[in-house]
Order: sequence, then C-alpha cells, then structure tokens
Amino acid sequence: MTKQENFAGSTVDDAEIAHFSAMAAEWWSPTGKFRPLHKQNPTRLAFIRENIVSHFGLDAKAQSPLKGLTMLDIGCGGGLICEPLTRMGANMTGADASEVNIGIASTHASESGLDINYCATTAESLAEAGEQFDVVLAMEVVEHVSDVPLFIKACTSMVKPGGLMFMSTLNRTLKSWAGAIVGAEYVLRWLPIGTHQWDKFITPDELEAAFQSTNLTMTKKEGMIYNPLFDRWSRGPDMSINYMVMCERPLT
Repeated sequence: MTKQENFAGSTVDDAEIAHFSAMAAEWWSPTGKFRPLHKQNPTRLAFIRENIVSHFGLDAKAQSPLKGLTMLDIGCGGGLICEPLTRMGANMTGADASEVNIGIASTHASESGLDINYCATTAESLAEAGEQFDVVLAMEVVEHVSDVPLFIKACTSMVKPGGLMFMSTLNRTLKSWAGAIVGAEYVLRWLPIGTHQWDKFITPDELEAAFQSTNLTMTKKEGMIYNPLFDRWSRGPDMSINYMVMCERPLT
C-alpha cells in the first residue's frame, strides 16, 4: 500500500467518541461499565491467538507465541486487548480516536510494565501514512464508526501481504436488539443506555460483502454466545447476536 492512496473522509462519529470518553475512567474495572468486554475478553483472545498461531505456523506452547509479530488494535479503548497480546509477545500499537481513552490505556500499560505504542488517531490517518502490520484488529468498533466502507478500506490497507485482520461486532437481528440493547442496556444495566444503535449493527453477509472490494478474504466466522446461568461467554456457530471474523491477505 502506498502513501498516495486516498483515504479522504472520516470514520469518526463524534457522539460515539464523547460517549466512550465519558466512561473512560472505568475501562479497567471488571465490574464497571465495560464489564461485558472483560467477560468477553477470554473468548475473543482465544479466537485471535488460536488463528494467528495456526496461520503463521507458530509454537502454541511457547512462552511468547506471538513474538516478532507487529499488531495494530484500532479502537483500542483502554487497552483490554493490547495488554494480553503484548504479554504473548506481540509488538502492539493501539489506536483510538479518543485522547481520553489513550491516556487511560497508556497509564495502565506503564503501571503494568508493558511497552505498548498508543496513539490518539484514526484508521484512515494511519492508512494515509502507509502504516502496515502483520495483524490488524478492530474489535467491537465497526458498529460505532460513521463510514463503514472507509473504515474497512483503511483497516485492510494496513494488513501486510500474508497477514490477517480480525473483527468482532454485533449482528443486526431482532435477537440482538432484544439482547444487546433491551437486555444489556435497559434491563441488566450492563451498559449505559444509548451505547449501541441497532441500525448501525452489521450482518455477517454485509460485512463479508464489504471485504469483497478489498484485497482480503473472509475465511473464518464464529459466534460469541452468552450463558446467563454461568455468566460466561463461549464460541460457537450461533452468530445471531455477537460474532467474530478473520480475514486473510494473500502473499501476492
């Protein structure tokens, strides 16, 4: 990808940035407003780690199985994904449009003794600069951006040949409206009311179609399923509410 490619426009939804910036102090509280992400994290990380190790032929039993890989987490928030991947050996960059989020993430990483390159910027700005990584992550982000095609174009442009991109998001179904909005925001009060907008959710088919105009191919899709009896998330074929995907860029 060359610096000359045009990424004019903006993926930033100012209302979304303000919403998450206002909650930033609670990023690292497992019982706070980001509790759902803390609960989801083991499931998300297992999907990411397992597929990276398989794709790059790495040693799953190594102390730092991701050592040597450059990785970007777009919309990194407080660093909930960046920190564990850094501990696995990845050379992490975390980017977020909220300077408040980046401040929280940087402070927590420093206090944890972790070297993570955090920057308050957008996907399109990094893409315009010609940045490239072995792995690009965009977890629970695409449903909050203002321009989905531009966001995907920018993110995919930063995946090196032979590299991977991971995304997780919410499906636009009646079940997701009932579970992710009515249930999580109004009934259980896991999230502040207004955290999600159902009409901005994207179906797996829509997401896969968006990748068809890029140099990446979607090769893995998995659902994330919540079990209220055990208060636990697991992976499975049900993508009716939450789901994760992996996309690959060919070497040539």
